[in-house]
Amino acid sequence: MFTGIVQGQGQIESISGSQAQRSLVIRLPDAISQAVAIGASIAINGTCLTVTAQNDNLFNFDVIGQTLKLTNLGLLAQGDLVNVERSLKYGDEIGGHIISGHVSAAIHISHIDQQDHNTSIWFTLPADHQKHVLPQGFIGLNGCSLTVGTVTNNTFCVCLIPETLRVTGFGTATVGELVNMEIDHQTQTIVATVERVLAQQAS
Repeated sequence: MFTGIVQGQGQIESISGSQAQRSLVIRLPDAISQAVAIGASIAINGTCLTVTAQNDNLFNFDVIGQTLKLTNLGLLAQGDLVNVERSLKYGDEIGGHIISGHVSAAIHISHIDQQDHNTSIWFTLPADHQKHVLPQGFIGLNGCSLTVGTVTNNTFCVCLIPETLRVTGFGTATVGELVNMEIDHQTQTIVATVERVLAQQAS
């Protein structure tokens, strides 16, 4: 489990494999790499991956084909930066919201409104997740715990402060970029429960 508070950015050192499975070697910052053991879970762009090997600050992660298809990890190239968060430990402060690292969908940035003190980024909203994305609700985007702003039929936006832009990859984001989205699982559970109750009442 994760909190959605990105701790820094890692850099892709090398990629090997095929569309069926790839091995990523990622250089992690010193503050993140300390005391990380083989088998540990780390969120890479919001996707929960397992450390399979380590050499100083270089960490190996294996990514299966289904994950490559569902997330933006299949588009990564050598030199790219990724958002990184170590898994949550008991007693840690939860500054964001609980994130599982199981990406719901990969969505595109449709518009960026950049201002001096905050930046609004708009995203496409898949039809099957429109009922899960609500104004002022939580959402995970490339591993960042963010609050949803405006929601339309097929788009929504989040507002980012300069610190978020500095620490994460959103500071260099561009229109058309593919971003991993994890919807809030509590919201998803409530929606599914209400739909099931209404269906039972109608039958």
